[in-house]
Amino acid sequence: MHPRQKDAEVYGSGPLESSGWELSAIPTPRPAGYHAPTFQQGPVAGMQLEDIRTLVAGDLKQVDRVIVERLASDVVLVNQISQYIVGAGGKRLRPLSVLLAARACGYKGDRHVEAAAIIEFIHTATLLHDDVVDGSEMRRGRDTANHVFGNQASVLVGDYLYSRSFQMMVSLDDLRIQGVMADATNTIAMGEVLQLMNAHDPETTEERYFEVIYRKTARLFEAGAQMAAILAGASPPIERAMIAYGRHLGTAFQLVDDVLDYRADPQELGKNLGDDLAEGKPTLPVIYALNHAPAAEIARLRTAIEDGGLEDLEAITRTIESAGGLEYTARLAQRERDLAVEALADLPDSAYTQALRALADFAISRTH
Repeated sequence: MHPRQKDAEVYGSGPLESSGWELSAIPTPRPAGYHAPTFQQGPVAGMQLEDIRTLVAGDLKQVDRVIVERLASDVVLVNQISQYIVGAGGKRLRPLSVLLAARACGYKGDRHVEAAAIIEFIHTATLLHDDVVDGSEMRRGRDTANHVFGNQASVLVGDYLYSRSFQMMVSLDDLRIQGVMADATNTIAMGEVLQLMNAHDPETTEERYFEVIYRKTARLFEAGAQMAAILAGASPPIERAMIAYGRHLGTAFQLVDDVLDYRADPQELGKNLGDDLAEGKPTLPVIYALNHAPAAEIARLRTAIEDGGLEDLEAITRTIESAGGLEYTARLAQRERDLAVEALADLPDSAYTQALRALADFAISRTH
């Protein structure tokens, strides 16, 4: 059973009731006068991302050190591409969530630093492979590695990062962690294949869409949180809570990504708007519009998915918006954020637990 089915009663089969998130909160592409979206805020609404980072600043520095050390290779091209990737920066939300989860579970050691770096390596490997499969040319506001170094080199360095992450897992000397991460990477790989199968298919359902984003995105957040709980020796109920937190956090994150693909400042987003549409990917805003837009506009949406490209992006964006696709997706993101926060209810209250709640807030309120 797909994990999201366990929460089916939360979603129902029709449009969700209002959860405090309005369509007007979705940012529009206005680089000169851009305003961040307004989401329903959680219990730690005043805690910003930098506040969260400050809480584990020492751990984050150690993660950066480990990443640089573990990326090192005696093969020049591996070093060049690795350094290019590290230089691209990024929010590093996945390793941040691992560090916070471990501390929230009471962990006092330092092996969570290695665990966080493992998660970042796997994530980076998937990005390298994704960009080759999608033919992407821009990520995080700069040329993708495949655009600079070529597809072959990017794929092979992605493989290097995967294999390096497994070497690092062995160093943790915990069979349960190795099992969790082996399952997670296999799930992610299958998610990539499922997404390829959905491409250019306007018949893609919400169920198929959620299966893909669970496998491709939420599963790694889930595995990172579970790994943190295992390292901390958490009780089974707390470990299950962390798994649920990671799953819902990752799902909320991806849902917002899919909204921002149609409503964001391209410069701040770091990539072109409509990239998913250009690649023929039927994400949730489009899937919803295909079922709720007027017939004439549905035909245009189907053609856009089948053919890819950005020729009608402005008109298609208007259709998705007027049909309620962006609002619907945003509501689901808000609900996933709420479920992530609810999963933390049984954790001891601490600054780290509060930061995990704030991270869930950030996942849905971010503008890039």
